[in-house]
Amino acid sequence: MSSQTQVQTQLQIELFVENSYDLNLTNQVSEDRWHIWFSQWLTLLAVELPRALSYEIGLQLTNNAQIQELNAQYRQKDQPTDVLAFAALENNFPYTEEMLASQPLYLGDIVISIDTAISQAEEREHSLTTELAWLSAHGLLHLLGWDHPDEKSLIEMLNKQSMLLKSVGIVSNI
Repeated sequence: MSSQTQVQTQLQIELFVENSYDLNLTNQVSEDRWHIWFSQWLTLLAVELPRALSYEIGLQLTNNAQIQELNAQYRQKDQPTDVLAFAALENNFPYTEEMLASQPLYLGDIVISIDTAISQAEEREHSLTTELAWLSAHGLLHLLGWDHPDEKSLIEMLNKQSMLLKSVGIVSNI
């Protein structure tokens, strides 16, 4: 009896984390942990990605005031939110094979409000680490074209988020 083992190669990612929040969050999520999460998630989502040598994502951790400004400017909603995603792939930039072989494919930026993440973690009775993982996975799915305009697509997206969190050892009760 023979068994086949499928080996997934970790995708290369350049993750730029900017913490513009007043609190040092490395005791919650270190830069290495962010990198591990996103590398694992992109590997699992590889079939949804354009083929590239590597991928680039920006992650900004901010407060309610800053995310409210962005939400008002880009979504015309003058209120704070938990996460925003600015997908680069929506812009139909013509990437050539040569470009994708020589430089990272920029997927976009994710912005997370730490103020809202802290509140939601308390409401949902789980750790801030779990909430940050949940929000970053949600933002990543938006970068890859996922959306939730109706109940059915929201449930599909939430199930995908749960699968991503499980892949890095986080079980959510959301």
